[in-house]
Amino acid sequence: MCEFKYADIFCFDYIKDNDEHISSEMLYRKIKDNEVIIAKIDNRIIGWLRYGYFWDSIPFMNMLMIDKRYRRKGIGKSMVEFWEKEMKVKGYKTLMTSSLSKELAQHFYRKLGYKDAGSLILQNDALEIIFTKEI
Repeated sequence: MCEFKYADIFCFDYIKDNDEHISSEMLYRKIKDNEVIIAKIDNRIIGWLRYGYFWDSIPFMNMLMIDKRYRRKGIGKSMVEFWEKEMKVKGYKTLMTSSLSKELAQHFYRKLGYKDAGSLILQNDALEIIFTKEI
């Protein structure tokens, strides 16, 4: 059975070794601020969800990563649902995330009830689709 909980400093090395999109300093701060949730099976980390805040007020899921051998088993969906419940308890009503238009993740988010809310074009990259969800 998969367990979800906020990351602690003992999770730092695993996440840093597997997340090339964040600096060590920022990851440390996010762990300290409870902005990283981990998934564990048999006391072993198998994935994480990292978030921040859009306009400093709307929770924005920056990264959802599940180890390849555990994908397509509902763990990512359960992890997002855990995060959504946590955000609702904290009083938030809207959530955000994004996906590159060339990534399959866009379909995953839509299946979870996230709605297309716009896009962003960064030079030399695919279109970034922004999603929102009311909770």
